[in-house]
Amino acid sequence: MRVLLLHNRYRSPGGEERAVANIVELLSRRGHQVELLERSSAGTGSARAAGSMLAGGLNPGTVARAVSRLRAEVVHAHNIHPLFGWRALAAAREAGARTVLHVHNFRLFCAIGVAYRDGAVCHRCSGRNTLPGLRLRCRGSLAESAVYAAAISHQQPRLFGESDRLVALSEGHAAALRELGLPAEKTSVLPNFVPIHQFAPRSLAAQGRYALVAGRLVEEKGYDTAILAARAASVPLMIVGAGPDERRLRQLAAGGPIRFTGWVSQGELARLRREAAVELAPSRSEEACPYSVLDALAAGIPVLGSSLGGLPELVGRNAALDPTHTDAWTGALRELWDNPDRRAQAGSEGLERCRVLFGEDRYYDGLMRIYRG
Repeated sequence: MRVLLLHNRYRSPGGEERAVANIVELLSRRGHQVELLERSSAGTGSARAAGSMLAGGLNPGTVARAVSRLRAEVVHAHNIHPLFGWRALAAAREAGARTVLHVHNFRLFCAIGVAYRDGAVCHRCSGRNTLPGLRLRCRGSLAESAVYAAAISHQQPRLFGESDRLVALSEGHAAALRELGLPAEKTSVLPNFVPIHQFAPRSLAAQGRYALVAGRLVEEKGYDTAILAARAASVPLMIVGAGPDERRLRQLAAGGPIRFTGWVSQGELARLRREAAVELAPSRSEEACPYSVLDALAAGIPVLGSSLGGLPELVGRNAALDPTHTDAWTGALRELWDNPDRRAQAGSEGLERCRVLFGEDRYYDGLMRIYRG
C-alpha cells in the first residue's frame, strides 16, 4: 500500500510526533511505501498562522502533487492546524486518495486541545459553538482566541466531510468526541502502540526504589496529587519533566522525599523506569492514550491511573482512581510499596496486558482495516 502521512508539527514536540514516527517506521518495516509531508508551527508567524486557520489551510496543491507523485491510496492526516486544514484533505480526495484523520486530542472543538480549564474537564465548546473559548480567552489574547473560535467553527463540517474515516485513541476518548459532535458512523478506535522491541522481558517492579511520574509539568496532569500521596505514604517520588507548573509543584514537594530531574533523554528515562516500583498518572484531563503509561506498562511497572478519559482502558478498572481523591491514591500507593510481591504480580499483569492490547501486531491489523475501509 502507498500511504502519504500529513502532520503539522507542534512548537513543542510531544506524543503526537512520536505517534507519527511510529506509524512511518511500522508501515515501512511491513513493506509499504510511505512518505511523510510535514509542516511546522515553530517559526510560523502569528499572522500567517491566523490566515491559514481562517482559510482552511495553505497550499493544498502541494498535497495533491504529493498524492500524484506517490500514487498514494491513503492520505493519513494527524494534526492539521494551522497550516494544512480541511483543504489538504479535499485536495487528497480530489487526487484520488482515501482520507483518514487521526484525532489525538480535542483540537477539532477546543482551541487549546486539552478540554481542561479552571481545575476540571471543560466541554463548554461543543459542536460548532466555540463562543465559550472566545469569551474565556482560552488562547490567551482576545485576538488569537477570536481567530481560533472562528476557524474551528468554520473548518469543522468541512473536515468531517472530507475525512473518509476518523480515528480516536480510546473508547473513552471516542465517547467524549462523539458527545461533542464527531460523526459516530465515521469513527474508529485505535489506541497507540508499543513497538515489539521496546517490551521488557519481565517485570522488575519488586526491586523498585521509588514511585515515578513522567511528563510535562502542567496543572491538568495532576502531579500535585502524586506529590501529596507520596508524602502521606512516605514513598520516595521521582518527577521527570519540566513545564509551567514546576514552581508550584516544587513548593508542594519541599521537605519531602521527592526529586525533580527535569527533562532527560529517552535512554535515561528508560533506565529510571527500570528502577521504579510504580508509576502514577493522576491526570485531571481526559487523556486519550498517553505514551508515559504505555511505556511504564511495557517496562513491567504497575501503574495507578486516573479514572478519566482513556486511562482506565490502559491500566484496568481496578487501578483507575478518582484524580481528586488524594486519600485513595495514598492508600493504593502504600499498598503496592509495602508489598513487593504484589508489585511484581501487578507489573507482570500490566506487561502482558500491554503486549496483547497495545502491541504492534494488533495495531497494524486495525490500521489496515481502517485504510481499506
